[in-house]
Amino acid sequence: MMRGMRMRGGVKPQDAGQTIRRLMSYVGRYRLRLMLVVLCIILSAVASVLSSTFIGVLIDDYISPLLLQADPVFTGLARALGVMVCVYVVGMVSGYFYNRLMVTVAQGVLKDVRDEMFAHMQTLPIRYFDTHSHGEVMSHFTNDTDTLRQMIAQALPQVLSSVVSLVAVVCAMLSLSLWLTLFVLAFAVLMLFITKRVSAQSGKYFVKQQQSLADVNGYIEEMINGQKVVKVFCHEEKAVEEFDRRNDELCRNATAANKFANILGPVNNNLGHLLYVLLAVVGAAMSLAGLPNVGLSGAGTITLGMIASFMTLSRSFVMPLSQVSQQLSSVIMALAGAERIFRLMDEPSEHDEGYVTLVNARREYGQIVECEERTGMWAWKHPHHDGTLTYTELKGDIVLDDVDFGYVPGKTVLHNISLYAKPGQKIAFVGATGAGKTTITNLLNRFYDIADGKIRYDGININKIRKSDLRRSLGMVLQDVNLFTGTVMENLRYGKLDASDEDCIRAAKLVNADAFIRMLPNGYQTVLTGDGSGLSQGQRQLISIARAAVADPPVMILDEATSSIDTRTESIVQKGMDALMQGRTVFVIAHRLSTVRNSNAIMVLDHGRIIERGDHEDLIAQKGAYYRLYTGAFELE
Repeated sequence: MMRGMRMRGGVKPQDAGQTIRRLMSYVGRYRLRLMLVVLCIILSAVASVLSSTFIGVLIDDYISPLLLQADPVFTGLARALGVMVCVYVVGMVSGYFYNRLMVTVAQGVLKDVRDEMFAHMQTLPIRYFDTHSHGEVMSHFTNDTDTLRQMIAQALPQVLSSVVSLVAVVCAMLSLSLWLTLFVLAFAVLMLFITKRVSAQSGKYFVKQQQSLADVNGYIEEMINGQKVVKVFCHEEKAVEEFDRRNDELCRNATAANKFANILGPVNNNLGHLLYVLLAVVGAAMSLAGLPNVGLSGAGTITLGMIASFMTLSRSFVMPLSQVSQQLSSVIMALAGAERIFRLMDEPSEHDEGYVTLVNARREYGQIVECEERTGMWAWKHPHHDGTLTYTELKGDIVLDDVDFGYVPGKTVLHNISLYAKPGQKIAFVGATGAGKTTITNLLNRFYDIADGKIRYDGININKIRKSDLRRSLGMVLQDVNLFTGTVMENLRYGKLDASDEDCIRAAKLVNADAFIRMLPNGYQTVLTGDGSGLSQGQRQLISIARAAVADPPVMILDEATSSIDTRTESIVQKGMDALMQGRTVFVIAHRLSTVRNSNAIMVLDHGRIIERGDHEDLIAQKGAYYRLYTGAFELE
């Protein structure tokens, strides 16, 4: 297999605009909430602008006249302050509601993205998982989606609020003074120039940061899975050294990205303070010089209240720009994460041009008839161009005719493989590691497609059989056992969800797993976690074999199914296995030659070629490679 080789699919990287459009298509599913968010943002922005402009009115129309009165009346001032309080309350409540709504939108978008990503992942070919580490794939569901959460829940409403606030503030400034507004806009061009230069530097490092993070996650996942091997070979120091190297790379990329992103806020804040001072100087100079003031509200003179309002508005103008610059890091990082997510979603699904399906069947008046209930008889259902259907009974007759295959183009690992398995026969593959035994079973399942030759199943080219139906007819027991979090009963029922408890118990008894299962704390209802880490390797393998027995497929593939079981237990399990294989076509891969003696045919492979074939007695009589293996060592190393 090709696990660990970092071959990338032919998925082209997306530009930022395309990534944003795809991301917004998910956000757009929550239009009603977004409309409420926009409304609340507008109210909040308007409230902020009104509170700033109201300062000028408060000074010029209420406070200044009171200073000249001998007996001031504060009724008007109190009323004005009350209005100001109401404006602040509206702004505060609006801000609260749009932040709450954006949290629900963000979590909804993340749920949709994870749902679609996981559903698409189920359609990917085995080749994808052989060429990408599990930790790297997991990083899409954790780190990359978390960057989206930060952007949608925080950055997006901040940017939207900032844009609305900027528009409102500019309108308010224009109503007060055209000249001072032009001065502020000219200063804003300088701020935007600095922001663009700095964000361009941080963007490329955020992309590298996400890639480095996925690399670190993949390495951690490998080390956790192989912790026993690390301990046995005293590889701890080397493992730490390699982790430090990858972690240092992540640290460098993250530091570079955040270094540029974090200086934006202080730079813009200090520029805002500078603008505040310059406005005070320029406004005072214009007022002292008696220059006429022109605004949308009309012409006049520059007053103290107008300068105070304008200075406050400048704060409201700089603050959104500063917020946008601060959120740019979240946006850039989210776009990097989104691009990786969409790259996974754009990976081509497993191609399946098959049209022959597998159905339950029974015989009526000599004819095969499709039925809903499980009768123990299976049939291949062939649709034809004229709309007619024909049925072929599934017997388990499998033929490989001159098959060539290579995982990588130009590097063939199977050469001219030809063999046949008649219904009910047991075919064994023996040979050294890397000879091509497991590769043949991968081709039978169509995890990979052959380069040349033909594979026929009951006379049907397997390319014409729908992959899900083909795999449903093939039961597999692998050397590497995968148990899932859940009860023993749920694990047994994994391959046949409608199986009854009695069916599962009967299958466990068949392979002699019932006795040890009943000795578990809660018997069949014992919850397994951590891939069944509380069980011995042999017990885990027995559950795996029982799971295949529950599924009751017409063809079985046993890939070193008893390699993890001791010799005494193996003899017990073998009886159950023989009962399980009764009447089925079985392919067996085994290192222990003693387990394949009763096979109808034994294929001896070497470097992807069948060098000997025959039953046990025939191969012993030939005194070739099999004879040397059998008489020299009962197990292949």
